[in-house]
Amino acid sequence: MTDGSVIIHPVPYFAQWASHRLVREIVTGMLQAADDPLWAEYGAETPEEYEWWSWRLCGVACLRMALKYWLNIAPTPLEVATECVEAGAYVKRVDGLDGLIYAPFAEYATSRWGICAESRPQMAAGEIPALLASGNLLMLSVHPSIREPHVVPLRKGGHLVLAVGATANHLIIHNPSGFHGVSQEFARVTWSEFDRFYADRGVVLGKPEGPS
Repeated sequence: MTDGSVIIHPVPYFAQWASHRLVREIVTGMLQAADDPLWAEYGAETPEEYEWWSWRLCGVACLRMALKYWLNIAPTPLEVATECVEAGAYVKRVDGLDGLIYAPFAEYATSRWGICAESRPQMAAGEIPALLASGNLLMLSVHPSIREPHVVPLRKGGHLVLAVGATANHLIIHNPSGFHGVSQEFARVTWSEFDRFYADRGVVLGKPEGPS
């Protein structure tokens, strides 16, 4: 939907944890992710496997939102994560995980799901409104503390959110690690606040092309 300088794409929301209402408790350490009552819906075999992956799959959450919006499908996070590892978009290490790696991820999203994905290692904030107005969704690298925009982060980047709209004064995002009722879906961040968190890079997701 567009209305003058207002752009809002009605994208469904997914958190990077199975229980979106419990994100604040998990992020703040009040609840271990392994104790999420919906952990099995993630596609994990154990609560421990779920906990390990859930902290790392903000990019997968963004892709799942786009898939639900455009294709009305929502593969489990672990299904997508496994395919991303096979595609080289994540690289598992003994002590962690490297990624999301944009170029192989964009290739995966395009070849696997038909999304017109483009890796953008440089993407100025000034480009964002026009890209959204053209019908795209944007995975943007920000500091995770953007869930509380008054915070001044020590650095930029490290977390992915999905830009779903914009106004003259705000960017509108779906934040996979946002707090329920506060900063999860259609969360508005002023452009000046956004600049404190944004690392000037991300992935452009374009609507899949229909059958010829």
